[in-house]
Amino acid sequence: MTMNTKLKIIGAGLAGCEAAWQAAQRGVQVELYEMKPERFSPAHESTQLAELVCSNSLRSNAVDSAVGLLKEEMRRCDSLIMRAADATQVPAGSALAVDREKFSRKVSRAVEQHENITLIREEVTRLPSSGGPVILATGPLTSEDMTKSLVELTGEKHLAFYDAIAPIVDAESLDMDRIYRKSRWDDDTPGDYLNCPFSRSEYTAFIEMLGNAHTVPLKEFEKTKYFEGCLPVEVMCERGTDTLRFGPMKPVGLAHPVTGKVFHAVVQLRAENLDRTMYNLVGFQTKLTYSEQKRVFRTIPGLEQAEFIRLGSIHRNTFICAPELLDSGLQMKNRPGLFLAGQLSGVEGYVESAAMGLLAGINTSAVLRGNEIVPPPPATALGALIAHLTQSDPSRFQPSNVNFGLFPPLEKRMKKRDRGTFRSKKALMLLEQWQQDG
Repeated sequence: MTMNTKLKIIGAGLAGCEAAWQAAQRGVQVELYEMKPERFSPAHESTQLAELVCSNSLRSNAVDSAVGLLKEEMRRCDSLIMRAADATQVPAGSALAVDREKFSRKVSRAVEQHENITLIREEVTRLPSSGGPVILATGPLTSEDMTKSLVELTGEKHLAFYDAIAPIVDAESLDMDRIYRKSRWDDDTPGDYLNCPFSRSEYTAFIEMLGNAHTVPLKEFEKTKYFEGCLPVEVMCERGTDTLRFGPMKPVGLAHPVTGKVFHAVVQLRAENLDRTMYNLVGFQTKLTYSEQKRVFRTIPGLEQAEFIRLGSIHRNTFICAPELLDSGLQMKNRPGLFLAGQLSGVEGYVESAAMGLLAGINTSAVLRGNEIVPPPPATALGALIAHLTQSDPSRFQPSNVNFGLFPPLEKRMKKRDRGTFRSKKALMLLEQWQQDG
């Protein structure tokens, strides 16, 4: 292959846009295919590229956390997704959250204006049988036709579980006499989160109502297999009365900033945009019916008159058994030239999906130059994700967010509070060496 060969990328979500950007920045001519607006998945609404569906949060921005480190590594690799996220962030304490619409517009504009990227608005229903390299980045909601085409290649190696989306409420409909502003453990500023406090009796009543609420029924052929990091709130409720109080409704660090009162449970709301006109219910992804969501969630203190801008929903998430099917370059073992990126490759989360797009773009560029693909060192966040995808036990493989448990063991003992900083410094040093060698 030569640099004159065009790279075809199917899917213009986070991973596809990131892959296109990385390849185009290296002089590769890219054809980026996006089925919207010709066709929309059940969870997508906007015609913009890189649409965020489940949440507007990209999680912790602290470099001594695994996901914060991954973001920093991506920034140092000139990530388009991180450029857009940093430019459109909204207040969210130590987390990086973005204004969804501005974020998507910024990514879309960068892709559309790049001289090496041709955006083609049409659906691709089958994997190309020949030609140059292809990156498949169709995401967790890959269409049925493309899924069938992928199954023809993988056999029955693909898996599926269900992801749930949290509701969004109109800020003007909130009762700010009951709700207070505070970020967890933050006593010096008003805080970026809105908090809805529960007394013991209010919490008990809420749990009982939630436990008896009606959910959207699954079809006979559907098998629920939820990702543990994104469980529907009603599924958590089924696990015990106090499960939510030790999960998304945890009151720890959220004493009232004026009275100092500690509550039995708290529901947090996070801003969806810079103007703070919309808030999402943090950790309240759900498969309740629309009518039940309104009935149950309006019993949350401060949400009695809430107007829902978006209600929660449930959708299919498709991914492959990466340890059996992918090599360390994100290339299909039985189909050289076909690369997978994003959640379809077996990672979980916005940042992780974009990170796999970043590597896919870098790797296909190397192939087009006739160079060997060299994966990032396993002690980097990027490399740790690749190791998870390629070295996990296939019989127990599950998608994963980045975490330090995926990294190689530490070479020496140290205090827990020092481990994140140590890992981050080492990772960024190794990343720099990897970039120089590449």
